[in-house]
Amino acid sequence: MKCLFVYNPVSGRGRIAKKLPYILRTLGEKYGTVDAYATVRPGDMTAAVRAGAEKYDAVVFSGGDGSFNEAVQGLCEASHMPEVGYIPSGTVNDVAHSLGIPRRLRRALKVITGGTNAMLDCMKINDRYAMYIVAAGAFTSATYTTPQSEKQKMGRIAYGIEGIRKNLKFDVFPVRITDGERTVQSESVFVMLMNGKFVAGMPLNLRGSMADGKIEVALIRQRRDPNAVNKLRAYFALAHLFLFGYRVKERQIERLEGSHFEIETGEGVVWNFDGEKGISGKVTVDVLPGKINMLVPRGRKV
Repeated sequence: MKCLFVYNPVSGRGRIAKKLPYILRTLGEKYGTVDAYATVRPGDMTAAVRAGAEKYDAVVFSGGDGSFNEAVQGLCEASHMPEVGYIPSGTVNDVAHSLGIPRRLRRALKVITGGTNAMLDCMKINDRYAMYIVAAGAFTSATYTTPQSEKQKMGRIAYGIEGIRKNLKFDVFPVRITDGERTVQSESVFVMLMNGKFVAGMPLNLRGSMADGKIEVALIRQRRDPNAVNKLRAYFALAHLFLFGYRVKERQIERLEGSHFEIETGEGVVWNFDGEKGISGKVTVDVLPGKINMLVPRGRKV
């Protein structure tokens, strides 16, 4: 068998690059032939994984949630789906938390060499893909505007500082969501579609699954030009969502579940795909069931 290992040498303060000989030796014990490729610029992970999916029996990659998103683009664009392994080395590692993949290198490699295969869903958004979250509104830009140097110095705290700095006031925007049967229309400060259990390091949807063919949607309602009281209510609703999870009882949170959504937002509203800057405007989101052949810990319910 042949395996391609693709890694982001900057992610995780360079720890993966330092351990490269150990990683290749361990992967070689399972796959035999292992080639390595270090990414240099944005888009490299997607291109390498896409090419690797066509030529190798397995593709293993390392990086944070942004790297995972790039890898998913490549996997979904390939004509062949290899066995996929993941070594988390980012700041937050939401996908790894959702799948139960440890951050410690030795234990993550043990999942790859001795884990089990799970066919995971992912999301298609227009002509793009995402693994676990599609979101817009308050604080969502922090994951892609926080400087890499700050993330390396402060870890996930850097995201919080950047989010507060850029979101001292909530922008209110119109949202219209339809799933083909039901339509929800409201002014909003935050909308999120989830295919996973963790978001921003928080256990938002522990009863959720990445292999059930559906996603969960949370919309925080708000009045346009709100007064101070209504603005505080939006803050509390968002705090309740992240502190107590998707199913918290909160009147300002609208919830939907399904496999297909069409969403219209106001002009200039930018979407966040797995922590990366996405597109603006109307999106059509579809679940691609059982798309990713992922190695996960044995006995793990995904």
